[in-house]
Amino acid sequence: MCPDPLSVEAPGTLPHHAQPVVTMWAGPGDERVVDCHPRELSTLLARGDGLLWVHVDSTSPPQHALLEKLFRFHPLAIEDTLNPVTRVKVEEYDGYLFLVVRGVQFCESTDDPYDLETYDLHAFLTPRALVTVSAGPVPAVGLVADRLARSPDLLRRGLDQVLHALIDETIDRYFPILARVDEFVDGVEERVFVEFDESALRDIFQVKRLVLALRRHLAPQREVLATLTNRPTPLLTPATQLYFRDIYDHVLRINDALDTYRELLGSTMESYLTQVSNRLGATTKALSVLATLSLPFVVISGMWGMNFGRIPLSDWPSGFWIMLVLQLGVGFGLLWLLRRRGIL
Repeated sequence: MCPDPLSVEAPGTLPHHAQPVVTMWAGPGDERVVDCHPRELSTLLARGDGLLWVHVDSTSPPQHALLEKLFRFHPLAIEDTLNPVTRVKVEEYDGYLFLVVRGVQFCESTDDPYDLETYDLHAFLTPRALVTVSAGPVPAVGLVADRLARSPDLLRRGLDQVLHALIDETIDRYFPILARVDEFVDGVEERVFVEFDESALRDIFQVKRLVLALRRHLAPQREVLATLTNRPTPLLTPATQLYFRDIYDHVLRINDALDTYRELLGSTMESYLTQVSNRLGATTKALSVLATLSLPFVVISGMWGMNFGRIPLSDWPSGFWIMLVLQLGVGFGLLWLLRRRGIL
């Protein structure tokens, strides 16, 4: 349950009727707080004997106002939480860390099975409070909140552990996407080399665009995690930095897998285009054979079909058969000559 509201609002807080925020609190006992109003948050911060995690929905103006009125973060950092295309980064302010990580998931509102949508998770890490911000619900926040509800010890071990859990869940959301890409790569090879499916080229372009998008979203996070792993800061214990190193290894593994998929997709696309070229060459070769065989018929028949009064062999009883054998002989002779010269 939330603490009892104060009779007089603390300075720097919002009215008591403001929209509730998702809150986790770990005090000296077994106290936990969920969905407290901003007025109760000031009470928790004033106690000075526990750790607090607050998740703020930036689409709610009353909640977002907490960043300035209650926690008094830097205006530039607050402005970044409202920018949907904020650069993934980590910055150190006076008394707290501010970082931005980007999550991805498949977009369910479109017909494209490989269309991605992204979301940003902003985090302010202070000695006694962790404040996370997102525009709407974020999968990692819900999962970690459920874990804390079942096991509050995670919060008591430190706010940096909660931050690690949030980033870890965000990065782990990349693996199901990699699994779908891997499944596509295995299937597209059969479609290209066995079935020669003409629609495979379009799917290859879509998945290749997906892989490039994943690389674009993942590359800046490698730098952020390298900073969290190696930069000395009083807000992150050396033990927790080892856990961030594990996430950094995940990012490297995902990046290596994306490089492999990009090369495989590029090779498969080149193989598909090579097969198209080979089939076109075979078709052209067959048409060339037909054209070579028909050429004597066109030339000789055209000559003997002229409107002259006297045409050789026109009065012979076997003239037609003689001309037919002559034309076939010339046609096959041309084929033999072209094959001998390596043209066909």
